[in-house]
Amino acid sequence: MKVLLIDDHPLILAALQSVIQGLGDNVTVAAADSGRAARETLRQDSSYDLVLLDLHLGDADGFDLLSELRTKYPALPVVVISASDRTSDVIRAIDMGAMGFVPKRATNETLFEALQQVMSGGVYVPPMSMGADHQPQLSGSPHIQQVQREASEAAYQTMPSLMQLGLTPRQSDVLNLLLKGQPNKLIARELGLSVETVKDHVAAVLRALGVSSRTQAVIAVSQILQRQSGGQGGGTPSGSTYSGWRPR
Repeated sequence: MKVLLIDDHPLILAALQSVIQGLGDNVTVAAADSGRAARETLRQDSSYDLVLLDLHLGDADGFDLLSELRTKYPALPVVVISASDRTSDVIRAIDMGAMGFVPKRATNETLFEALQQVMSGGVYVPPMSMGADHQPQLSGSPHIQQVQREASEAAYQTMPSLMQLGLTPRQSDVLNLLLKGQPNKLIARELGLSVETVKDHVAAVLRALGVSSRTQAVIAVSQILQRQSGGQGGGTPSGSTYSGWRPR
């Protein structure tokens, strides 16, 4: 497996390389310390199996580079590694086609788990609050930031189960297909419904999840599945996947 790391911080590159080498003896890792170097590396050899991308590069905006990579190399999985853990950044990255989002404050074990899940076809997202605004800003003193994180984790712990959402069997069918990335027309065709009926079901599903978009629905369901599985480390939820969905 060939992995490309894109980060302009030498210490971060070294740490990431150490973790990734632990994925197996057949793993080879290349590093690019700028957007320009990443473009040149992929131009010379596009056979990489995975890209880890920092959002803050000295010569490029990480989101712009993510969009470029998804356009030029649509089959190449990209996992965002970022100092940010804002819900808005996670949603934006997944919506743009990232297969995962791992905050840099995560443990090596969490990163290792995330990469394994992505390489297995899953989508990894960190635990987060999907509250009304969907954009918690972790700003202010370290104490305030810690309080905000604890509030986010508390919201995560009290999420309803999928059964508690109260979806009808047909709405559950629509949710399953929605999570697979199918547009309304294909959902309607597969379920033998009109497009307008599917739109109504999608709206009901989004309301039940307390979100306003398909991407947010994927993240919310990922959080619910993670909480139900009880997969946590060190007292902090480690993240989750829904392997049937692909960003488009």
